[in-house]
Amino acid sequence: MKRYLDDRVRSDLRQKMVLLTGPRQVGKTTLSQQLLVEQPSAQYFNFDVPAHRAVILAQSWKQSAPLLVLDEIHKMAGWKSWLKGVFDGRAPEQQILVTGSARMDTFQQTGESLAGRFFKLRLHPLSVREWCDATSASPHAALTHLLARGGFPEPTLAAADTDAARWRTEYFSGMVREDVLEFSRLQEVNAMRLFADMLRSRVGSPLSLASMARDLHLSPATLAKYLAILEALFIVFVVRPWHRNIARATLQSPKVYFYDTGLVQGDEGARFENMVAAHLLKNVQWQQDTRGQAADLHYIRTKDGAEVDFCLSEGDTLTHLVECKLSDTKPHHTLVRFAEQFEQAQAIQLVRECKAEADMGGLQIRDAATWLAGLEV
Repeated sequence: MKRYLDDRVRSDLRQKMVLLTGPRQVGKTTLSQQLLVEQPSAQYFNFDVPAHRAVILAQSWKQSAPLLVLDEIHKMAGWKSWLKGVFDGRAPEQQILVTGSARMDTFQQTGESLAGRFFKLRLHPLSVREWCDATSASPHAALTHLLARGGFPEPTLAAADTDAARWRTEYFSGMVREDVLEFSRLQEVNAMRLFADMLRSRVGSPLSLASMARDLHLSPATLAKYLAILEALFIVFVVRPWHRNIARATLQSPKVYFYDTGLVQGDEGARFENMVAAHLLKNVQWQQDTRGQAADLHYIRTKDGAEVDFCLSEGDTLTHLVECKLSDTKPHHTLVRFAEQFEQAQAIQLVRECKAEADMGGLQIRDAATWLAGLEV
């Protein structure tokens, strides 16, 4: 299946090294294998494979390989300095693709800088647009399918719902068990798994780490660390309140969503909101990674409890206000309020079961499936 980043990776490799990250099993290896097929002399090495690790450490791959794919090398001590040397000493015209299932910026706090040597790209689960392009499904059919399957390639392409459910059970337990050990101690794995499981039923609500810490008999600081680990591993992503003063925004309660909508435990409304959040993040990060735009994803909540699900920004300017509804086409009063306050922003009420779209002053009532299918990626 062709993915939305395929052509961009090819283009960027002709200029610099590419660091491709994203959740485990989101399609990075498949994308790499497609590139390897196109260049038969290319070579692929995964740091998790002992035989491959030996080649990586000895740098004994073919120096004439037109493409070198290095997977999971962020697990190697001093990987950044090592990679800098590999890139600077590579054969002329050799392309280097580095892939990993953890955020590379998490590992870029110390050591050599790779500045100027790479392009960063983040691969996300399948979107309504991607599924429509791949299968010729209607936007409504695509959204229904993705809400049921979650958006990761294997469960989305599975022949039966039971196959997708079996994949997800193993994915979640294995992800927490294995990947968390990169960041944490063995004795913390059970607590981390319980915390991640609790988050599945708190999607879309402002998160109180203090309250959860009391339930788990842990400190809020410990849960904040666990949340950062889950973010770094592309298990969850955090949406923070909009505020021009970034420091104030980080102090307010975040909302947490899962990259895999299938992991959400809740009603249809929670799963729909998570799906919209994942689509918005995918498009925001596409703009960041491919254009260098200062785009970002937030939500708005005031002291009196008025809230709009999402807002998009460009620098310190709001560009979009987005509210999610399952079937209610009556204008959401808080969305109307903020649309009047932020006149420059496009106010959109996305309705899952929309009988009729409408424009009401500065507010647009839109069919969710059609609108999501119209996003760039």
